[in-house]
This record gives sequence, C-alpha cells and structure tokens, in this order.
Amino acid sequence: MSRAAKKKITGGSPADPAVSVVVRIHDPRQVEAFTEVEIGKRRYEEIASGQLKAIIERIERLDDERKAVITDIKEIFGEAKANGFDVKVLRKLLALRKVDRDTREQFEALVELYQQALGMI
Repeated sequence: MSRAAKKKITGGSPADPAVSVVVRIHDPRQVEAFTEVEIGKRRYEEIASGQLKAIIERIERLDDERKAVITDIKEIFGEAKANGFDVKVLRKLLALRKVDRDTREQFEALVELYQQALGMI
C-alpha cells in the first residue's frame, strides 16, 4: 500500500447506515472495499502469523541447540568409557547429584533396609 490512496466512507447500505468502509485505490480503475471488521481481522491474522512464525523459529533453534548438547554429552561419556570409567555408574552418580542430600540419604537407607529384608546384605 505504498502509494495507494485510502478513503474512509461512512454510511453503508440503507439497511445499516453506520457501517464504515475503507476504500483502497491502487489504480483509479480498480477499487477494493473492506469493512473495518475485515481490516481488523487481517491485522490480527498478520500479527498472529508473525508471532507463530517467531515461536516456531525459536523452538527450532532450541531444538538444534539441544541436539548439539546431546551429541557433546555422548562424546564425553565415550571419553569416560575410553578412560576406564563405567558409564552406568556415571549416569547413576549424575542422577544422585540432582537430588538433595536428605532425600538421597533417606532413599539409600530404604534401599539398605529392603536389601536386609531380602537377605541381600
């Protein structure tokens, strides 16, 4: 709409004289008329479309970053294995470090109690 002239005309059909209509004149021989509701809907659709595109692009970017981090972690586990560390034990240690100390100690006490009950220790 760079050079298009806009004109607002009030008074639509005789049935509804309060309807506002915007007329866009791109070419003197071609006239497009849109009600204010249609224009509002188009603006909303443009905004919603832009927001949706931005959200999708952010998710895609984060997904790419996540894949890169997962690859890095796999490489580190491979390095640890090459140096003689047990990867299962490392994973267990990582899980235990995520839990606070009191919760971890309670869990370990229950495991020991259950092992005793089963005659494992």
